[in-house]
Amino acid sequence: MAIQTAHHELEQGDINLPDTGRPVVRSTKGVISSGHYLTSMAGMRMLLDGGNAFDALVAAGFAAAVIEPIASYSLAAEGVFMLHDAATGETLSLSGQGTAPGKATAEFYKSRGMDRIPTGPGDQAHFSFTLPGIVHAYISMLERYGTMTIDQVLAPAIEYAEKGIPHYEYMIERLKSPNTPIQFDNYPPGGWDVFFNNKELPKPGDILVQPGLANTLKAMSDAAVEGDRAAGLKAAKDVFYKGSVAKTIVQNSERVGGILTMEDLANYESQFGQAVSTTFEGHEIFGHDSWSQGPMVQQSLNMLENFDLKSMGHNSPEYIHTVSEVFKLVFGDREGYYGDPDYAEVPIDGLLSKEYAAERAQLVDPEGAYPTQRAPGDPWRYSNGVAQREATAVGTNGGSMNGATDDSAHDGTTHVSALDDQGNLVCGTISGGAFAKSVFFPDLGCCLSTRIEMFNCEEGHPNVVEPGKRPRTTLINYIAHKDGQPVMTIGCPGGDNQAQANVQLMLNTLVFGMDPQQAVEAPRFSTQSVVNSFYPHTYLPGRLDLEEGIPESTADALRARGHDVARAANCGLGATVSARDPKNGHLSTGGDPRRACYAMGL
Repeated sequence: MAIQTAHHELEQGDINLPDTGRPVVRSTKGVISSGHYLTSMAGMRMLLDGGNAFDALVAAGFAAAVIEPIASYSLAAEGVFMLHDAATGETLSLSGQGTAPGKATAEFYKSRGMDRIPTGPGDQAHFSFTLPGIVHAYISMLERYGTMTIDQVLAPAIEYAEKGIPHYEYMIERLKSPNTPIQFDNYPPGGWDVFFNNKELPKPGDILVQPGLANTLKAMSDAAVEGDRAAGLKAAKDVFYKGSVAKTIVQNSERVGGILTMEDLANYESQFGQAVSTTFEGHEIFGHDSWSQGPMVQQSLNMLENFDLKSMGHNSPEYIHTVSEVFKLVFGDREGYYGDPDYAEVPIDGLLSKEYAAERAQLVDPEGAYPTQRAPGDPWRYSNGVAQREATAVGTNGGSMNGATDDSAHDGTTHVSALDDQGNLVCGTISGGAFAKSVFFPDLGCCLSTRIEMFNCEEGHPNVVEPGKRPRTTLINYIAHKDGQPVMTIGCPGGDNQAQANVQLMLNTLVFGMDPQQAVEAPRFSTQSVVNSFYPHTYLPGRLDLEEGIPESTADALRARGHDVARAANCGLGATVSARDPKNGHLSTGGDPRRACYAMGL
């Protein structure tokens, strides 16, 4: 009788609820995670057809331009990638960050009365148009590491754009932003006829068809050369950067007063580069150089090594205080020293020095929050650079203390991660072309990037605007190695919250032993005590955002330490941790429930 009762109880449900709202997705053949289930399916179709992780990521990335335009991600925008190629053993950074056009100089903007480069909402958004880098990066990745043809990887995206996709709740919520219709009206016709129904919000399940974007994608797909994969990839790249799509981009830019030229587009190149790295908890963490905010994560981990985080307890008041105070110190260095190293001398070795980190960590007051933006330190003392120099930080007086956070941190960017059974790992953080910040061109089917808003106009600063230069982008992601083998990709969209969220994902996994799903679901926090990267460069001194999952008792304890605590719906959203066990080939990943993310296994 007892045995029958036990069986009966088990039939009614589990004895305990799972630790997470979604399962860890596990496989030995391949996994993919992205900001939407249809985006993930586009990549999965490549894996099912025999493609590798690189093919899957590119197909998903093209599809995301159709599925996730409300993630401030456009086909005419940018992305950054970390990749490991099993065949060569390379772990590299790939920059698909767009650059400043040829006319974009500090004097150009200052002569027009602009101290910073403006974006929408407003009628000066065209001054921030940035060269699109994402398509060049996708095709360069396929040329070097992929196996599939351009028409194969574009097929899902074209199908989604031409035949339509159902509107979904996350998209509709973003379309409710009051700034989107304002910007559509600033540069008519905008996207009214594409994304709205007679200027009314669509309902979930209404079909979204994007004919302009379909035509842009088909122009590249039609360039495929039967029997010659390499020639087809090159031809597609030429269509976008030198041919019909380039002409559409430049004509639209000129029509509204932008400064992009055919020469600018023809000269654009994405860049493979050596990753920068540090060690933490027995792992080597690889990321992007100082043309991004990427080294912030390695700097933070170096400083946090000087604290016993585990004994503090995950998301305890002491833990959140310590980590957020370290973030403030690293933001100070970001503002003073980061910039495109092809144009500025950056003491990256000093910034990533363990000795420098130990020195900076001593500035953390365990009982009191620093009330304003931190000043930069002096990493030149730990650098092999040719000369010691003072930081040229942009002052906080350039920020807008209006008490409102920038929408870009909450609505922008998406992330894709793909792993296969050959040992390849790749992740991409892709973004740009927000409806409220840019201009939507119906014939192109998307907005142009406005990422050069992240430059300043301070002569001599590492991040001053210059033609051909990459703005110090917020887009970042990472690959972790253990014992010389790649074991994890990490990424999280969210503007200036990205570096902070990525650090927390790494601490969740490497210090607290969380699995990929637990790591992304755990509540996060972020300091806003820095001039925001996005125009109008909001500055909220002393502000510390906490997600709702962090108890009010913890918030009170942080207020007692001097933090100006506010509640935030998210502190980075769309996070992904994907893991690989090199011993048995076990692959795992998860999906962030803060948005319509979805993970799949083959």
